[in-house]
Amino acid sequence: MNVHGNLLGPNPTLLPEQPDADAALEAANDPSTVAAAYPEFSAAWAALAVRALDEGDAVAGYAFARTGYHRGLDQLRRAGWKGHGPVPWSHRPNRGFLRALAALARAAAEIGEDPEARRCRDFLDDCDPAAAGAFGLE
Repeated sequence: MNVHGNLLGPNPTLLPEQPDADAALEAANDPSTVAAAYPEFSAAWAALAVRALDEGDAVAGYAFARTGYHRGLDQLRRAGWKGHGPVPWSHRPNRGFLRALAALARAAAEIGEDPEARRCRDFLDDCDPAAAGAFGLE
C-alpha cells in the first residue's frame, strides 16, 4: 500500500477512447447527426457550438457548448475525476470536453456573461494550460 500517494496532486484524468464516435465526427458534414447518434460525445457538441458561434449565433453556441461541457463532466466523474486535477489536452479523448469548455468561455463572453467566461477560462487553464493556448484563451 502506498501511504504517500501522489505528492504533486491528483493523477491526470484520461477519458476512454470513442473510436466509433471519432470516426463519425470526422466523416460527418453535419455534427448534429453525430450528436444525435452519440449524445454523450462532447466533441460533437463542441463542433456544433463552434459552428453556431462562427455563424454569429451566440445563444445556440452557448447551449451546445453547455451540453458538451456537462456531458464531459459526467464522463470525467465516471473516469474517477473528483472535481479537480489535470485533464490533459495531449490525451485525444479529453479534447471534446476541453473544446466544449473553451466554446462555453467564448459563448459566455459573446453574450456578456463575463464572470462565467472567466470561470470557464480559469477552469480550462486548471485542466491543462496547453488547452487554453490551443484556443487563444491565454
